[in-house]
Amino acid sequence: MRYSEYYVPTLKEIPADAEIVSHKLMLRAGMIRKLSAGIYSYLPLGLKVIRKVENIVREEMNRTGALEVLLPTVQPAELWEESGRWSFYGKELLRFKDRHGRDFCMGPTHEEVITDLIRRDIRSYRDMPLNLYQIQTKFRDEIRPRFGLMRGREFSMKDAYSFDIDQAGVDAVYEKMYEAYTRIFKRCGLKFCAVEADSGAIGGSSSHEFMVLASSGEDLVASCVECSYGANTEKAVSYREEAVQNSDKLERTEISTPNVSSVEDVVAFLKNDHPETTELNLVKTLIIKAENRLVAILLRGDDDLNEVKLANYLEANEEMEAVEIEMASEEEIIEATGGAQGFSGPVGLSIDVIADKSVKSMINFVTGANKKDTHYLNVNLDDFTVKAFADLRTVKAGETCPECKSGTLEVTRGIEVGHVFKLGQKYSKALNATFLDNNGRAQVINMGCYGIGIGRTAAAAIEQNHDDGGIIFPLPLAPFEVHIIAVNTNKEDVVQTAEKVYAELKELGCDVLIDDRKERPGIKFKDADLIGVPVRVTVGKKKLDEGMVEVSLRNGSVKEDVPPEQVVQKVQELLKKLADECEV
Repeated sequence: MRYSEYYVPTLKEIPADAEIVSHKLMLRAGMIRKLSAGIYSYLPLGLKVIRKVENIVREEMNRTGALEVLLPTVQPAELWEESGRWSFYGKELLRFKDRHGRDFCMGPTHEEVITDLIRRDIRSYRDMPLNLYQIQTKFRDEIRPRFGLMRGREFSMKDAYSFDIDQAGVDAVYEKMYEAYTRIFKRCGLKFCAVEADSGAIGGSSSHEFMVLASSGEDLVASCVECSYGANTEKAVSYREEAVQNSDKLERTEISTPNVSSVEDVVAFLKNDHPETTELNLVKTLIIKAENRLVAILLRGDDDLNEVKLANYLEANEEMEAVEIEMASEEEIIEATGGAQGFSGPVGLSIDVIADKSVKSMINFVTGANKKDTHYLNVNLDDFTVKAFADLRTVKAGETCPECKSGTLEVTRGIEVGHVFKLGQKYSKALNATFLDNNGRAQVINMGCYGIGIGRTAAAAIEQNHDDGGIIFPLPLAPFEVHIIAVNTNKEDVVQTAEKVYAELKELGCDVLIDDRKERPGIKFKDADLIGVPVRVTVGKKKLDEGMVEVSLRNGSVKEDVPPEQVVQKVQELLKKLADECEV
């Protein structure tokens, strides 16, 4: 492809609304253009990258035996009402009426549609297992779309759905898809990890997220430095060997703590007269509003509440649906505790108290006294009633791995690019998708769900592979494999050499971009750095007079001068080297 005939509207300045690297560089490199908040047009360069991701995904899906379909973007409300998600999904579901006044939505996901399709056609256990996938546009009306393709409202996604006669069948497909996802992201040339995850709005019994590791990631991932354990911090646990308490329980006493409410300030205030007081023997009491209900949450002083864990606990054990968690207001705290904000404690509370498991082994601890400027010393569990103990805390770096119990956890940032779920019968039961077993009895179909963000994968690759000059594409996702720069287009020998290399590489099937523009060399080099093609061939007058052409890698690891007749061979060697690095 000739640069002079290609549509690459690069930008010198960073657009004002671009916050993260991939958003900035995709705009500057002329890959995407914003139409509206969270809605982008894909330009030729960007679309080539998207197609590269799609092709890898499609090849690996086909390799598993999954069959490709294409489902409607517009979905009728009736299906979502059947599944119970019409009201549950919230404002992210873009709803509208057709000319007849019937309710529809733009599909953010396709569990309802695919289940409806299957319940019409699957009759017998002989019709399964079945795995269907699509690569299609989704729409989620995010309240704050940002980060370009990372969190847009309209986005491209691969979603697959498996159907089996029992949970064992789902488990088998889940493992197969897990392995396929591993191959996909390796083939994309990405550094990633698979971690246990919360199932969120999709639901199901268990799930794993595939995270591309990058400092700009929105998610925090806890992983063991010694074994394979990894989990999103919304799900992660650690192994805490609680100390054996040999001391006797002491009598609870009240102590004045004027203007001291935070954990740090309480510890500092008490350390002179009560040196045994640390964050480890202080229990903080959080008054939380869960829907229209107030609950008191107890945590050890050095721990932080994990709101996802709390919401999941309430949904599973308190028969609450779609729980939204928020801190109670000052007025609500005063009403619930009878005391001032910052001095809450569990003693004497009339609302339910739920404690983190780490509180269960504590004795003689410090809490708020539900009275302004006042705390209790030597509080024990028999001083109040705990409705339940649960895992409610967020793990921290340096804690012990819960699996191997010898390694420590490290916490890194990641970008979610894929998610696999064991749905079980969540949707098939709601939509009455059944089959006849080998005894002729009706049974509910078991399902799995497997998604990959196509645009997010492309953006994540840029977040992980860039420098101050621009993008450094992994070879499998690069819009072109080779970028030829004819530095002096007014010099006939330079043009002839560049054109000869261009023709020979094209003849060999290489995807080549030749910069034949009559532009200054500086502009050509800056644009080449920006768009990030992996292999570069630079033909300039000075080196050509010395019988040499420069061949280099965009990542800076190779820069060599070779005779013109050896350029094609050298390029092939470098392409093979890059391909081998991503080979599965």
